[in-house]
Amino acid sequence: MKFYDRSRSLCKWERLDEWRDKIRESLAAEESNILSPFYLLSVPGISAAEQKVCADLWLKTRIAASQTERAELAFSYPAAIKTKIRLGYLSSDFHEHATALLLIELFEAHDRTVFEVYAYSYGADDGKGMRQRLCESFDRFVDLQDLSLSQAAQAIHHDEIDILIDLKGYTYGSRTEILSYRPAPVQVNYLGYPGTLGGDLCDYIITDQFLTPVASAVDYSEAFAYLPHSYQPHGRYAEIGKTSKRGQHGLDEHSFVFCCFNQAYKITPAVFDIWCRLLYSVPGSVLWLLRNSQAKGRLRNEAYQRGIAPDRLIFADDLPQIQHLARLGLADLVLDTQPYNAHTTASDALWVGVPIVTCAGETFASRVAGSLLHAIGLPELIAIDLEDYYDIAMELATNPAHLSEIKQKLAENRMTTALFDIKTYTQDLESLYTCMWQKHLAGDKPAAIGQTEPVL
Repeated sequence: MKFYDRSRSLCKWERLDEWRDKIRESLAAEESNILSPFYLLSVPGISAAEQKVCADLWLKTRIAASQTERAELAFSYPAAIKTKIRLGYLSSDFHEHATALLLIELFEAHDRTVFEVYAYSYGADDGKGMRQRLCESFDRFVDLQDLSLSQAAQAIHHDEIDILIDLKGYTYGSRTEILSYRPAPVQVNYLGYPGTLGGDLCDYIITDQFLTPVASAVDYSEAFAYLPHSYQPHGRYAEIGKTSKRGQHGLDEHSFVFCCFNQAYKITPAVFDIWCRLLYSVPGSVLWLLRNSQAKGRLRNEAYQRGIAPDRLIFADDLPQIQHLARLGLADLVLDTQPYNAHTTASDALWVGVPIVTCAGETFASRVAGSLLHAIGLPELIAIDLEDYYDIAMELATNPAHLSEIKQKLAENRMTTALFDIKTYTQDLESLYTCMWQKHLAGDKPAAIGQTEPVL
């Protein structure tokens, strides 16, 4: 759709309402050139139900040309007694990437007495240490880069994968259509895409009760596989670099530093309004953002139009993860975006001891930071609406004693609560995989598994 024209990445917000209306018109008309479901995640006001309609249409269009080919392959899954369940993780991000950083310790922690763990990669080898570490963490690492979709599906089926786990969804560089060939008897949507994939691509989506309450099941094509805490993994050994000083990053030592390192396309005018209100209400404070050369000038102009001096927006360059984590600890408070939350950037902040204030919405993507805060025992930082979001952030920014209490609680919970307990997390995930496999062997249709008690 030409009206979208990458404007969100540039923080051009003038046509945001028009985009939303045109998206809804396209969904209602079932247009074949529908926008990728990924873009709907960051459009304010788009519901989970609308995201599902978009995913269904997008998938239908993408696989239409391969219907005959898929029918000819028609994979079957001969019943055989196996001593181990064979897992296959499918992704293009098996290198220095946010998804790999979250997952590496999980891959290494898998119980090899119960599971065999395969990687199916269709992304580039960046030659960095993470790629080598990932290769060593799997029982077998298979490169699918040079294979067509059907050839990739045949390779996966030939390996007799029991549970195929997609880590990409409809994000950049995805080849999720491989799943449309059904190369494995059980297929799972996990971590890489915060929403439904539509159609019948996957049997289950890995989630938690806060992310997707039972009542939201109608908005997902997959059955819910509930983890008991947060759906997001994060290891306990992510290295934090040597602490630097604020001055090295253009920050004043005495300023209150609000921070958001989310990508620019996640920033909406409603959230930016709140940020500017906070800057106005907290004299001398600054807003520390991730540098986007195309959006930098526009954001400073938007701040000026809201009565905020443009130089109170400070922009940070991309850094290697270890250095990024070290500098992130210089912030006082992280401010989340909405409706597309911080995901990896939220757990990064909590890992280095910086609280994050979020506003939970209706969709999966808008509830991720809240899921993480529940898992680390800080639900008081989850706002119910944007006014509540402002109030929570304002209280923390102007009440040093309260902020200190929250940081102390975060420090105490960091290694004692569920969020960074990768060993227990892996065991919980493996329990879900085992349940999925047992249901398949019994001939049962996919249905919700795991925790079913509501999160308050």
